[in-house]
Amino acid sequence: MTLTTIDPKTALLVVDLQKGVLNAPFVSPIGDVIAHACSLIDAFRIQGLPIVLINVAGGAPGRTEQPRRHDGPRSADFTDFLPELDHQPSDIVVTKNTWGAFASTDLEKQLKDMGVTQVVLAGVATGTGVEATARQAYEAGFNVTLALDAMTDVRSEAHEYSISNVFPRLGETGSSQEIIALLTGRSA
Repeated sequence: MTLTTIDPKTALLVVDLQKGVLNAPFVSPIGDVIAHACSLIDAFRIQGLPIVLINVAGGAPGRTEQPRRHDGPRSADFTDFLPELDHQPSDIVVTKNTWGAFASTDLEKQLKDMGVTQVVLAGVATGTGVEATARQAYEAGFNVTLALDAMTDVRSEAHEYSISNVFPRLGETGSSQEIIALLTGRSA
């Protein structure tokens, strides 16, 4: 689906762009993903719209068949946001221990208390943190928009499956520039 609109009260959710995951073998160049996410952050700041920086500090409990990527000791700066994001005091920070940012946090309440009706998502990993957060946002009643050039995954099949099969069922998808054009009232 093509992008149609950005609601007057839209929040940007930047998922897991943190030091602890920076060196993963992503399928798209992480520098490009960061640059696109930063463009969105800049545009949202100019518009005075909420920015939510999300980091992951652990994993949900329970057994899994595949080993977890971040089991074991983590560096002291694992959860630190990338400096390029230019974390500001006005940014909402959400630390999660699950794939999605809504399941074990008060993010839904914070956004609804501010009157947010739409979220734009960027970050990593497409098939886990971004997709889980998008699913939870959709289930919570938010309009969902996904910035496809501002996300990547370590698994190409997960990235492509989410983009082709899941995201169109949860909301609208487009490039960061298309989102910025709608946000600022310019044509893409």
